[in-house]
Amino acid sequence: MTTILVIEDNLQNMYLMRFLLEGHGFTVLSATDGQEGIELASRMRPDCILLDIQLPKLDGYGVATALRADSTLNDTPIIAVTSYAMMGDREKALSCGATDYIEKPIDPAIFVDQIRKHLPMEPQSCREH
Repeated sequence: MTTILVIEDNLQNMYLMRFLLEGHGFTVLSATDGQEGIELASRMRPDCILLDIQLPKLDGYGVATALRADSTLNDTPIIAVTSYAMMGDREKALSCGATDYIEKPIDPAIFVDQIRKHLPMEPQSCREH
């Protein structure tokens, strides 16, 4: 089963992302600040990390930089999910280690597909005909 860590301090955003992801069969871990997110990622090794940029204790840029410094998380997709949508914000997130960037408010109709494209294909079950 694929595990996704959501690092998000806004409870409504957290609820929506959890609802959408769990509805598609993902296991969701959550952290509400940057430091907690780093600790949870290091301990649990999720398959993907969704990262808000505006976080308490350590912002998303610092979190992404710290996660990329951990060799065991080097290949883990980090997707910035943020309301920061000014010119240069996407580039800054990517330069700090994010794999991709999704602007808030998220679009529930395409959100899971935006995440899924960064995950390895899960093996299809074999069925006898």
